[in-house]
Amino acid sequence: MFQQSTMFDSNNMLDMSHKMSSDSDLMEIRKTNDDDFETKSVTETTMEAPSGDDQDPADQRPKKKRYHRHTQRQIQELEAFFKECPHPDDKQRKELSRELGLEPLQVKFWFQNKRTQMKAQHERHENSILKAENEKLRAENNRYKEALNNASCPNCGGPAALGEMSFDEQHLRIENARLREEIDRVSGIAAKYVGKPVTSFSHLSSHHLPSRSLEDLGVGSNFVSQSGTVGEMYSSVSNSDLMRSSLPVPCEADKPMIVELAVAAMEELIRLAQAGEPLWVISSDHDEVLNEEEYLRTFPRGLLGTKPLGLISEASRESAVVIMNHVNLVEILMDVNQWSRVFCGIVSRAMTLEVLSTGVAGNYNGALQVMSAEFQVPSPLVPTRENYFVRYCKQHVDGTWAVVDVSLDSLRPAALSKSRRRPSGCLIQELPNGYSKVTWIEHVEVMDDRNLHNIYRPLVNSGLAFGAKRWVATLDRQCERIASSMACNIPAGDLCVITSSEGRKSMLKLAERMVMSFCAGVGASTAHAWTTLSAAGNDDVRVMTRKSMDDPGRPPGIVLSAATSFCLPVPPNRVFNFLQHESSRSQWDILSNGGMVQEMAHIANGRDPGNFVSLLRVNSANSSQSNMVILQESCTDATGSYVIYAPVDIVAMNNVLGGGDPDYVALLPSGFAILPDGSSLNNSGGSSGNVVVDDVGLSSPLSGGSLLTVAFQILVDSVPTAKLSLGSVATVNSLIKCTVERIKAAVI
Repeated sequence: MFQQSTMFDSNNMLDMSHKMSSDSDLMEIRKTNDDDFETKSVTETTMEAPSGDDQDPADQRPKKKRYHRHTQRQIQELEAFFKECPHPDDKQRKELSRELGLEPLQVKFWFQNKRTQMKAQHERHENSILKAENEKLRAENNRYKEALNNASCPNCGGPAALGEMSFDEQHLRIENARLREEIDRVSGIAAKYVGKPVTSFSHLSSHHLPSRSLEDLGVGSNFVSQSGTVGEMYSSVSNSDLMRSSLPVPCEADKPMIVELAVAAMEELIRLAQAGEPLWVISSDHDEVLNEEEYLRTFPRGLLGTKPLGLISEASRESAVVIMNHVNLVEILMDVNQWSRVFCGIVSRAMTLEVLSTGVAGNYNGALQVMSAEFQVPSPLVPTRENYFVRYCKQHVDGTWAVVDVSLDSLRPAALSKSRRRPSGCLIQELPNGYSKVTWIEHVEVMDDRNLHNIYRPLVNSGLAFGAKRWVATLDRQCERIASSMACNIPAGDLCVITSSEGRKSMLKLAERMVMSFCAGVGASTAHAWTTLSAAGNDDVRVMTRKSMDDPGRPPGIVLSAATSFCLPVPPNRVFNFLQHESSRSQWDILSNGGMVQEMAHIANGRDPGNFVSLLRVNSANSSQSNMVILQESCTDATGSYVIYAPVDIVAMNNVLGGGDPDYVALLPSGFAILPDGSSLNNSGGSSGNVVVDDVGLSSPLSGGSLLTVAFQILVDSVPTAKLSLGSVATVNSLIKCTVERIKAAVI
């Protein structure tokens, strides 16, 4: 039996009244409407009153205070000045008083009252957001309750028992538990604005809900799947709309503050980019990191104030020369869609909430936009970092372009601020022949996340997981990839089955979409919820389902995603070379049934020989695979590597090779993400460092271990409305664990 959810009364979200205090010896304020104030001003000159018996008793009554009502012109002038400067200084107030015929104190109090009014309007706006979020949760909760109440056995049509619950219904129960936590969070935020505590959902439920709890239904703690493995809920928020609904859109009163903050952040970024020692020091991994003590001396005030208790600082700087002109680089950074695509391995979700300025003179000089983004590591074991910030672009007098981000913590509820960005971004200097020099700075303050798995803690603590080196390495590799896709002078021997430059571009575009889809589904993004399957002595496997409907780039039906991450005492380059080479594929690819793999096409898309897109054919006795080929992209840089592949129908692939539109080719990408384990970062990736030749004739670093993420996407039912059984989950669980065992046996 489902527990009925009891929400807190939305009437507690009533707008708040704000009492404005005034100096009784000077003036009292009476508000007449939103745009006008009537001011009762005591401006009488103090008279010498007769003393003692000479004073007339009638004169002992207090004098009546004179009222002064501002004229329409005065109000208009004050309003116009307020938009430019809400906090005028003494000199500005005196000038206004002379121009408008008012006392300086009258001007001072008008601005005080106006600021109070704007604050009240802002808080009413925040209240309306909280109300909307509360109503949304209420509707979601009712929908899930109705779905669970109508749950039935697919075989007999009767009420579903625990053992017969589908995987989707298990997810509904888990989602309901998540909703209860979300309502508690919203209640806490509401209490802050209402001014009195709001009864938590958990307390209400103890009085109004039925006696059976989620634990009684087998969801709150553990459930047993058909494979005999034990699963536990992996805490995550599945509603992607929550990212937008939980973030405030700046109101007019906020915009001057945002502009001022962005300008100051730009100045700080320039100073950080141009400074040397002692502000920047070289770490043991030969990376530039910020000297925090020197930073506090250089910037004693700090744009975001002092670092909150519980947050730790991560700050790094990296430079590189990339093969792209400055105009295109700026466009990538200022277009949220291009930015998300180029950095898909780092940016799991991003959106522009409001554009405050589009720039001047037809370019991005002066562009200003409020954004939200979620940053990830390609593993479900590393929690993402969400930031709410303003991005500002400016061209400087020397021709250098700069793009800076800085968090807008003052506009968001403090409870959500687990990560904030101090001035971070990059400087872009134009070089000859279409090249640019990029200097990247990442400066963040984050809370130590207890959900971070121990095997990833050294990598995250080193700063490499989210630091400047990873951003620059990704940008450099993607610039080479873009340049490769635009190249025309390709030797005929490299084209193989690709007969035209249009076919080559279509194949690269299809591979790009495959990589983006893989990266979007392998991390711990709050856009989806993972469920953990684990068994004693084995690695955890995360699984989740997605229903694909009306998506030309994905086959229709129920798609099951499964992923796991584990350590290997083998250098990352050796693992990468083993996984990407077609001669060793039969050692780990169960679905190839031991058949030999032949490369039909090869497109290099970078200077490193490990960066290429290939088309593979499996020569297997299984006739069911004769109509399929494998599209694969391999890419590597100094911070990590990927091997991503997807089976493609041969008819659809022939259309792509002929220059057809690749957006209508259905893909379900699987593959691997390989990261250094943090033990030896100076020789951990790319083709750099001391190397040896391994058993497949390729090179790898001498030291350091690897963190390998294995992920599969499988279509388990072609009917999107079908229910997924736990038996399908057990099958995929066995598949991914068998793959892991084969890899370990081959490389260790």
